[in-house]
Amino acid sequence: MKNLVLLGSTGSIGTQTLEIVDEYPEELHVLALAANRSAEKVEAQARKYAPKAIAMFDESAAKDLATRLSDTDIRVLSGMDGLIEVCTMEEADVVLTAVVGMIGIRPTIEAIKAGKDIALANKETLVTAGHLIMPLVKEHGVSLLPVDSEHSAIFQSLHGNPKKRMDKILLTCSGGPFRGKKKEELAGKTKEDALKHPNWDMGAKITIDSATLVNKGLEVMEAGWLFDATPDQIQVVVHPQSIIHSMVQYTDHAIMAELGTPDMKLPIAYALFYPDRRPIAGENVDFFSLGQMTFEKPDIDTFEGLKLAYEAFRKGGSMPTVFNAANERAVSLFLKDKIHFLEIAEIIGETMAKHSVIADPSLDEILATEAWCYEEIDKRK
Repeated sequence: MKNLVLLGSTGSIGTQTLEIVDEYPEELHVLALAANRSAEKVEAQARKYAPKAIAMFDESAAKDLATRLSDTDIRVLSGMDGLIEVCTMEEADVVLTAVVGMIGIRPTIEAIKAGKDIALANKETLVTAGHLIMPLVKEHGVSLLPVDSEHSAIFQSLHGNPKKRMDKILLTCSGGPFRGKKKEELAGKTKEDALKHPNWDMGAKITIDSATLVNKGLEVMEAGWLFDATPDQIQVVVHPQSIIHSMVQYTDHAIMAELGTPDMKLPIAYALFYPDRRPIAGENVDFFSLGQMTFEKPDIDTFEGLKLAYEAFRKGGSMPTVFNAANERAVSLFLKDKIHFLEIAEIIGETMAKHSVIADPSLDEILATEAWCYEEIDKRK
């Protein structure tokens, strides 16, 4: 029995993880859950899975949940301290971190220090603090297994091959809902347009990031840390069918790829059961129905977020934090109808241009940089 701590239990990754728990109840036990403020949803999960503890980041949501669960023995914790406490529980074997945003950094660091294996579905942790996280993983001898479909595909494509023979990572990208559009066509796009992803079912923030290709930029930086790759070793390839989840090209020109339907359960289960491959509910790829797979070069002039991501990656230090934080605030403004779609990339570029890079930022400096970004963007007229 593997004891699981699930951060972000009400989101898309979280709910699909619990579906895998349902398929393997004798092998996966939900030790603890964590969420932001969805007390009603978490109550339903708590009554079904009977975790030992639950952490709600929002203080008022924690009080609400404690009242709802007063007839149980489940401990309800709150805030960052609560997240860290559930991540470091002595009985925990693996922490799956699926929260959105930089909120996931501190709990992940403390879980690693406590010797817990990490199943990582939070891009920001490595994008902003990879220089802190990866040495800790090595120091404490824990496993860090990627849950993002692209990084899981790269991990699988590297399996059994000498890492030193990796020539290039080919990071696939669906192109999002606006693939093929030019900048003038994107000017009037609304959040409703941007939330219509052609292939994947994701949360609102990640879906908007897919529409801008910022999500792919974050994945480029994350891949750099996970697989010790330079920006020049990571090439984004638009693959509209989302069947090839990513590829690795080797020095002998061979290319290894992982293929499957667009379903996050595969990478989640692979991370939870690695190195085993367990049967999971879902569909196989039908190549006869699929007919063909196509590939395109990303349009970085129209989707400037991807170009800015490579710039942030190359500058390093605190610049990836600026890229990420500026995007988070810009997407929030877009979802509130306060800015236009094209302004997301504009805000990222403007904020990056104002920043003086800190070469090797501490965690406190990373969080201070995030706060600075928010302040700068909030001053923008």
